[in-house]
Amino acid sequence: MRALGRTALSGVVTILLSSLVVFAALDLAPGDPAARLAGNRATQQMIQQISHRYGLDQPFWERYTHWLAGALHGDFGPSLEYRQSVSSLISPRVGTTFVLVGYASTIILVLGIGAGVLATVVRRSNLAVTIGSGVLIAIPTFVAAFLLVGLFGLKLGWFPVLGSSSGGLLDRLWHLTLPAFALALSWAAYVAQITRASLREQASREHVETARGRGLTESQVFRRHILRNGAIPIVTVSGLTVAGLIAGSVVVEQAFGIDGLGSFLVQSVSAKDYNAVLAITLILVAAFVIITTLADLIHILLDPRVRARAQP
Repeated sequence: MRALGRTALSGVVTILLSSLVVFAALDLAPGDPAARLAGNRATQQMIQQISHRYGLDQPFWERYTHWLAGALHGDFGPSLEYRQSVSSLISPRVGTTFVLVGYASTIILVLGIGAGVLATVVRRSNLAVTIGSGVLIAIPTFVAAFLLVGLFGLKLGWFPVLGSSSGGLLDRLWHLTLPAFALALSWAAYVAQITRASLREQASREHVETARGRGLTESQVFRRHILRNGAIPIVTVSGLTVAGLIAGSVVVEQAFGIDGLGSFLVQSVSAKDYNAVLAITLILVAAFVIITTLADLIHILLDPRVRARAQP
């Protein structure tokens, strides 16, 4: 499992470097958070007092290492904008964003892989899947959100168009249905095209015809020789797609008025709220690294060549 160990190590390094880059970018950005907190009528002395109170007057590396040490213990410091701990502000929003991403991921995997398998097994559906996926890929997320809201939200009234609900899981999923589909449609189409191409390539291989000649049924041939061998690129693309949803959720949360990590990130960047931006970035990057690491692990389990290269 040396390959997995190297992947995990690179993920940790990625998280640390990302936090450092974001911290430096916020530090170099124009504007003074202390002056914003003090207000327009504040004196220079008041601004200096606020800077000292929140440690903004300390050297760059001292501020970064202090923040990093706290973050490793789950303490992201106080929010400069809301005057309370960042952890208490993020906690209710993490669940909303992760439910949205999980919902959209399920849609992508079910529709994308399902459509690709359908185009391979039922040849008459190949043209419809190709055209449909091509159209959906060309539709940006914010356009899909506008169309879904207009049709299913305003015209038909099947789903709510704003907010994420604070009720139970089913009620939350009902509120997040349109945002999840807006986030998932173009990605599902992309996964469908990759699945279709991978499975059709495997179906044309010589070993598949050999398996049919041995008397195996079509379902056995598909499961053992087509789907299993064609799953490697599908898993890789699906993992990267699901990880990419984390960044795409920012657009959807803004469009549907969802109070999740994405919308909170936009607000925090506008307010130059250092601690909030850093905490959200760390969570999003960590989620991305975890998802891609899991995809790599599945890839290693499916492909014996990768396992062989990983052996000492």
